[in-house]
Amino acid sequence: MILINLWELFWGFFVANILGYGGGPASIPLAQEEIVNHYDWQTTEQFGDMLAVSNALPGPIATKIAAFIGYQEAGWLGVLVTTLATVAPSAIALIVLLKILNKYRNSPVVKGMTLLVQPVIAVMLLLLTYDMGFVSYENIGLLQSIGIAAIALLCITKLKLHPALVIVLAFAYGGLVLPHVMT
Repeated sequence: MILINLWELFWGFFVANILGYGGGPASIPLAQEEIVNHYDWQTTEQFGDMLAVSNALPGPIATKIAAFIGYQEAGWLGVLVTTLATVAPSAIALIVLLKILNKYRNSPVVKGMTLLVQPVIAVMLLLLTYDMGFVSYENIGLLQSIGIAAIALLCITKLKLHPALVIVLAFAYGGLVLPHVMT
């Protein structure tokens, strides 16, 4: 049973990261698909909470998500398996693809392929945003959700606050203010 669970952990994160072209943020929707929809390791709400905490911590987001789920499902052995499944595809792909791309970097086919992947990643991130926004709407309501999103956007774009600081401020608001507002 533990081998099956470890295999599922490995395969779920391997698939999400081998197909996550564009780095950690691009693999988050794929990880959500595996974690929430395919294996039922977490609910959408739990995934959103884990994503928020992971964004507030330093380091690559995909590795933090993998370590969290690995530990949750299989302890320290799970952490090793999910971290390997997360890091190995990127390391292997980086070595192979950089050699290929360097050789054919001026090819219109290679340029076209890399440009056409960008809209797909944008759509995946929009779907993730929609899912997280819907969970927020269900839990704290439309006005709170829009207000927090607008303030976060203002803080990041106009005030140039670091996104991690904005996340910490949102945590503080959610823990200290929101419980009193919602009652």
